[in-house]
Amino acid sequence: MPWLFAAVALSAGTAQARATDLDVIASLDLDSKASSIEGRSDFTDLSTIAGAMPGRSGNGPLLILSDNGFDLARFAQDDEAYGPAEPRSQAPAMEQEPDPSARPEINPYFDEDGDVVLRRWADHVPHGYATHRNFGSQFSTIKTEMALFALYFSAQSGKKLFRETDSFSFHDEGWFGKDTGSLGSDKMLHAFDTYLIAEILHMRLHKTTHASQGDAWVAAALASALMAANELSDGIEPDTGYSLNDIVMNSAGALFSVFRNTVPGVREKIAFKLEIVPNSNVYSYRGRRHYEQQRYMFSIKGRGFEGLKNTPLRFLDLQLGYYASNFLKSDIQAGEEPRRHLFVGVGLNVGEILFGRNKTGFSRHADRVLDYLQLPYTSVRLDAHGDVKYGRR
Repeated sequence: MPWLFAAVALSAGTAQARATDLDVIASLDLDSKASSIEGRSDFTDLSTIAGAMPGRSGNGPLLILSDNGFDLARFAQDDEAYGPAEPRSQAPAMEQEPDPSARPEINPYFDEDGDVVLRRWADHVPHGYATHRNFGSQFSTIKTEMALFALYFSAQSGKKLFRETDSFSFHDEGWFGKDTGSLGSDKMLHAFDTYLIAEILHMRLHKTTHASQGDAWVAAALASALMAANELSDGIEPDTGYSLNDIVMNSAGALFSVFRNTVPGVREKIAFKLEIVPNSNVYSYRGRRHYEQQRYMFSIKGRGFEGLKNTPLRFLDLQLGYYASNFLKSDIQAGEEPRRHLFVGVGLNVGEILFGRNKTGFSRHADRVLDYLQLPYTSVRLDAHGDVKYGRR
């Protein structure tokens, strides 16, 4: 220790003590065998000396008294016998709280080239490591895509302004009853359209935000908002109105997109598909004939299961779906009863058949499109009426 301050031998019966010269004490060696120290300066008050000397650990005054003087050797060896005085109180240093929003310097979700390192599509970079952590920052990366969708819906709805309109109103269109216009086919289309838009937006967001957490929810919210805004044009048509039934189905389609893109394995195993069966006009753009062409299904894909990837079952999908028939005005006039078809079936996975597992360029994009569309006449189905079907009726 650089400093050892000790003082003071007291003589019996004296009221004052002689003070040890501080310079002499400070220069003493710890190994000194001296058993006492004689004072070399004038007498002074003990409290003055003690207050001038730091303790052994540098925290406060040290005053050690004995009958025969100050025993340096004993003090050096026995801390308990000659402990330091109480240290002066010191305010504890304030520890700085870490900023939870600060991204760590080492980001385990990105490689040296700045590319995201994720094993599965449904995996996302947590907020603490993500490059885009909130709705606004994620939305800003797809402003062009949103502008294009808004332009498309504006052009589609704007045509209604040039036809007969009425004051804005709400209308309960029902769900899947036989008394509805298309037996629920229009409701399924609302769910599918919102689902498809959410999927497109999520694919873009997954890339532009580097798979930042929450991108699937942002895509679903934006798709729902676009469809809800488009519904406003129905509110001014004389024979329709703003349908909350459609809004519910929009939300259902958007939520399925979230489920598919956030739960590992779902996107690889399950698809929500639309099949359009040609009619005498090949394709009807609007009206009941438009809805009559449509088949909706959830497809469980054989190629999504590890145990089936190297078997012929990877080319097949198991289907559960719905469509309606006999609801055209011509059908009703002919006395036919409107029919709802809930079916199970087996369909060909045309994307797997045509493009296999090594997909690049065009084949990769074509296979992705076929994950949302089922080609007509590529399925065999058994419906709730016991009919086996593969074509139009």
